[in-house]
Amino acid sequence: MIYTLTLNPAIDLFIETNQLEPNIVNRTESSDIQANGKGVNVSFILHRMNIDNTALGFIGGFTGHYIESQLNEQSIQTDFIDIPGNTRINVFTNVNATQTEYKLVNKGPQVPQDKQAELLMQLQELTENDFLCISGSFAQGIDPSILIKIAEIAAQNQFKLVIDTSYQEVPETFKYHPFLVKPNEVELSHWFNYSTVPDRQTLIQLTRKAVQMGVQNVLLSLGAEGALFVNKDEVLYGNAPQITVVNTAGSGDTMLGTFLGGIVQHMPAAANLQHSIAAGSDTTQSSWITDFKNVPELEKQVTIQKLGGK
Repeated sequence: MIYTLTLNPAIDLFIETNQLEPNIVNRTESSDIQANGKGVNVSFILHRMNIDNTALGFIGGFTGHYIESQLNEQSIQTDFIDIPGNTRINVFTNVNATQTEYKLVNKGPQVPQDKQAELLMQLQELTENDFLCISGSFAQGIDPSILIKIAEIAAQNQFKLVIDTSYQEVPETFKYHPFLVKPNEVELSHWFNYSTVPDRQTLIQLTRKAVQMGVQNVLLSLGAEGALFVNKDEVLYGNAPQITVVNTAGSGDTMLGTFLGGIVQHMPAAANLQHSIAAGSDTTQSSWITDFKNVPELEKQVTIQKLGGK
């Protein structure tokens, strides 16, 4: 079973308005709400690939239960831990007159220590047949060092740990041999104390260093430049297709979810990378995550190059 873990899920409220002026009532043109959170998005992607998965994490109040209901309506299993307070609501407002977007992202509720201990006990139930994909930022009260505790449990129970979060503690998990780490180029650079993003060759060297430190596989997002996949056997690069950008939110989650699904479906690494880049790009040109209908056409624009390995 694949388990996704979202430690700070959210409801995203999207608003379109013609103008946004202070001290008056601004009437909106349209609005939409979506259950969100990086791990939640991975669960939706896996479901669209017909892959069973279970969503884990912390939820609180009516907002948290809305997220749970949206997952359950898609027949996605959930096993959330209830906490005091309400799961956060983020607001994204597009103003037509100025073609600008305002993003208001809340911190999220405080997660008590006893609830964090309950989560760690829950993860003790996972076995060598399971994947755990931990994605996104952490709610208030959760120290990033929990990543190390989770990595220790993964090594002990031999389940496959997938990490997609930016904290500086991530490299401290490498000695526990996480199955897959998915940084972007900024995150990878910061982990290895680069103040700016270096050139492509240096990024490849940094992914190889992560593998030498214990990571089994690295999926490096390069944004509009595509992605790299690196392990001890090979280095693969795929370009991104040419698209019109609508919304970059969720594109990385889509690529990760698709790649993880491809692993479960035993796709060869090169084909899986090509498919995953195309899926992430389709999300970028869509209002929400891909439904995979346009992915085969986008795949034709993605070329996979082998840059090194056995």
